Amino acid sequence: MSIIDRPTFNGFFSSSFRHAVAAAPPLMMNNISASENMFQGSHLQNMSKSSVFLQADSDSGSDTIPTWPWFVFLTGAMGCLICSSLSHLLACHSKRCNLFFWRLDYAGISLMIVCSFFAPIYYAFYCHPFSRIFYLTSITLFGTLAIATLLVPALSAPRFRTFRASLFLAMGFFGIFPAAHSVILNWSDPNVLVSLGYELLMAVLYTTGAGFYVTRIPERWKPGAFDIAGHSHQIFHVFVVLGALAHCAATLGVMDWRRGLPACAI
Repeated sequence: MSIIDRPTFNGFFSSSFRHAVAAAPPLMMNNISASENMFQGSHLQNMSKSSVFLQADSDSGSDTIPTWPWFVFLTGAMGCLICSSLSHLLACHSKRCNLFFWRLDYAGISLMIVCSFFAPIYYAFYCHPFSRIFYLTSITLFGTLAIATLLVPALSAPRFRTFRASLFLAMGFFGIFPAAHSVILNWSDPNVLVSLGYELLMAVLYTTGAGFYVTRIPERWKPGAFDIAGHSHQIFHVFVVLGALAHCAATLGVMDWRRGLPACAI
């Protein structure tokens, strides 16, 4: 091809392409236009229906639900992992940093536990403001007390390892009360039971992780073999992440369930 025969570009289209489009039969142009409109229509339709955060179903009669409790959970989860990362990275700097950052790690775990309660309780008791405020206030006070307790330097000692794990588990199992209450209110709704199943899975994962944390398995069986990888603290973190994912699935389920319900009676 000579230089004269090469297509010249103007914007995104070459002159050869413009001539080809101009010479296309009208029927072909109509098909192209119809296909383009169909693609745009289907794309916008899917986008408008795909997000649980954007709007409520138009035929359900429900209001658009607030999404801030979901972001409270995400903030708590990310805050916990950030505190944990900082602790593992900087705790070895000095004795003073060791005490501070491990206490920060424990506070981050408490923060994540408290924030995990907000979304399920808020949406499950969306039309029951008294119960919603009572449970959210209770877990917030419980978490604040736990964080204040864990920030005491003396409680960072290894001999209080079981106490710290028990405190985390006690905060987590506080969720039995609002969960049972929600099931009683919505016993006939299978969506609530599915979300409850995910929450039970989360409890099992957290408890299993805490079990590794307390018993120091497997390094207690073969000291020195798991100093770099495979020790109990790493296993504990794996179960924490898995538990957070299970809770995420439960929260999205209860949000979707709430969106499908009629608006609360005034």
